[in-house]
Amino acid sequence: MTPTAPITQDVLTLPRKLPEGGLTNIVGLTRDQLRDALIAAGTPDKQAKMRLGQIWQWVYHWGVRDFAAMTNLAKDYRALLAHHFTIELPEVVSKQVSTDGTRKYLVRIAGGHEVEVVYIPETDRGTLCISSQVGCTLTCSFCHTGTQKLVRNLTAGEIVGQVMLARDDLDEWPVQGAPKIETRLISNIVLMGMGEPLYNFDNVRDAMKVVMDNEGIALGRRRITLSTSGVVPEIARTATEIGCLLAVSFHATTDAVRDQLVPINKRWNIATLLDALRDYPGLSNSERITFEYVMLDGVNDTKEDAHRLVELLRGIPAKVNLIPFNEWPGAPYKRSSGNRIHAFADIIYQAGYASPIRTPRGEDIMAACGQLKSATERARKSSRAIAAEAGLAHG
Repeated sequence: MTPTAPITQDVLTLPRKLPEGGLTNIVGLTRDQLRDALIAAGTPDKQAKMRLGQIWQWVYHWGVRDFAAMTNLAKDYRALLAHHFTIELPEVVSKQVSTDGTRKYLVRIAGGHEVEVVYIPETDRGTLCISSQVGCTLTCSFCHTGTQKLVRNLTAGEIVGQVMLARDDLDEWPVQGAPKIETRLISNIVLMGMGEPLYNFDNVRDAMKVVMDNEGIALGRRRITLSTSGVVPEIARTATEIGCLLAVSFHATTDAVRDQLVPINKRWNIATLLDALRDYPGLSNSERITFEYVMLDGVNDTKEDAHRLVELLRGIPAKVNLIPFNEWPGAPYKRSSGNRIHAFADIIYQAGYASPIRTPRGEDIMAACGQLKSATERARKSSRAIAAEAGLAHG
């Protein structure tokens, strides 16, 4: 059978948006890229390292967007920066706030395309779910985002910009002279929004380097989780070049079912994927792989599935996040019953693996896992059409 899932990305990443006058946007440039850009704009080589550090702190620690406010730089140098550079974020088109406090932002990027970003406040953390592509190429049949065709990859600046605009909305930038606030409203980032991050590896890596940098936003690598459907050739690179934690959209215990739910399985099946995960650099009990498993009524939720999952995970430091299916208009599946989910969780737990059941968040604003889809692309397909695409019989 010829695999239908793409082996590598074949989609465009649009160049960094150049506003009127051809100004370069600083947001998303790595330290090396920004240093080179500063020198090209006329910064003397000997000053470049110092200037880089100053600008980096203004942009990513203090959240300043106006070069004129960078008061430890000489006025003529601030003018030089304003002549060559800009500090721009994607545009927030709309914001919705759920009854449970979840916030969903519709964000417009270059070319007029839109992605969604979700902030989930909890008692012990605040998690920001960010997107890496407009749409998605993987067409996972239970995922609302997967019904939207892939448009393009996001640039590093568009990925970092999602973090910065959420900090704007939460008023989280520190104030100069004010006491330092230790509590982070955005304490964790998950690359679980729209798109497959490992099909946009270079931009995701560069963006996370910016986010993790200690002199700026300063989120540690263990505060960042990248979720993949199983792009096997890029998995080891995630550990060595990004260093963040890994989550895998698993969702099935046989190739027959996973082929249907996660079509990339036709390219890299369960055995191939698990071999790559067993070899994941730095794997330990403190840095486990998270297996995401959406609970679909009558599809993947039997006790036999639970026992098979335990066998598949043997030898991999892991935890299993059980996700009650978040239904969306036209979805070809139903959520498993609470009893089914708890019985499944108990089998996983008794085998020695953490098996938390994720509490659905933001369902009233379509912000829950698997529900993200930009408004401009939210064409209403009939449940019959979606079921046909998913290869399911639908009465």
